[in-house]
Amino acid sequence: MTAGPLVLVIEDEAQMRRFLRAALESHGFRFLEAVTAQEGTALVTSHNPDVILMDLGLPDLDGLELTRRLRDWSATPIIVISARGREEDKVRALDAGADDYLTKPFGTGELLARIRVALRHQEGATDTKSGAVFETPLWRLDQGRREVSVQGTIVHLTPLEYKLLVILVRHAGKVLTHHLLLKEVWGNASAQPHYLRVYMAQLRHKLEEDPARPRYFITEPGVGYRLRWP
Repeated sequence: MTAGPLVLVIEDEAQMRRFLRAALESHGFRFLEAVTAQEGTALVTSHNPDVILMDLGLPDLDGLELTRRLRDWSATPIIVISARGREEDKVRALDAGADDYLTKPFGTGELLARIRVALRHQEGATDTKSGAVFETPLWRLDQGRREVSVQGTIVHLTPLEYKLLVILVRHAGKVLTHHLLLKEVWGNASAQPHYLRVYMAQLRHKLEEDPARPRYFITEPGVGYRLRWP
């Protein structure tokens, strides 16, 4: 049998580690655990996990700072698991480099779904670089030709719409905060947030079957947006 993806859990609460181990191993994942940021960093270095699940309240270092430090040299998807449920906590974690955020308590089904998204994002990262083609059942982005088509028909996007789409595609499956998108697309993180709402609505109008019930361009309330893929 093929070995399943390796998940590293950095969590100091023993009960939560037991829950995660049982949930993950019963679904074919391999499991590593660390209690401190120092132990976690060492395991990332030595075992190169496929996904990291990280609590923010670690005994030796805040998880936000650990996320920033890991992002200096590792692209491994990081899913924060925390009892801190405020929007600003989620935004800070995602801006620090986390790929996703789960608020405790959460169910096994949601946890597994988030891990699958993170793994798909990681697998597709090299395929969505400049010059590659990104395709959904409805629309297609050809970055080499700078073309976007819906069911074979070329669709015109404005330069900012196209830039926003490319950023979302390059991070498909990942939650992108308002701050990050404003910085990447408009070059100014303090730009007016309503710019994003307007341009996201335009993308939905052009690339969704039902813009009022988007399948691809998902709002993360109070945080940002996610391109659902596949």
